[in-house]
Amino acid sequence: MAKKLYVGNLSYGTTQEAVRTLFEQVGEVAEVNLITDRDSGRPKGFGFVEMATEEGAQEAIRRFNGFSLDNRPLTVNEARPREERSGGGFGGGPRRDNRNRDRY
Repeated sequence: MAKKLYVGNLSYGTTQEAVRTLFEQVGEVAEVNLITDRDSGRPKGFGFVEMATEEGAQEAIRRFNGFSLDNRPLTVNEARPREERSGGGFGGGPRRDNRNRDRY
């Protein structure tokens, strides 16, 4: 069964191919996804590697957590499930309606 790993502290110049080549040393890689900023397209310095087997994933964690790639020590661990985001994207401030009109 495939296992997704979080890979952090990547150099902004690190490519998906470089990450794939590294992780293929310990087993079959199903997918590599380096995260980029939605607006600028620039790398965010982390990504995910999906290993084809649990054994490959555990070996990747053992060998590559702390491993130096492009002069940066990697953080490699099991990826956590993605958290649901609440909708909207706006909010957080106090309500500005008629009840609070005199406060502002």
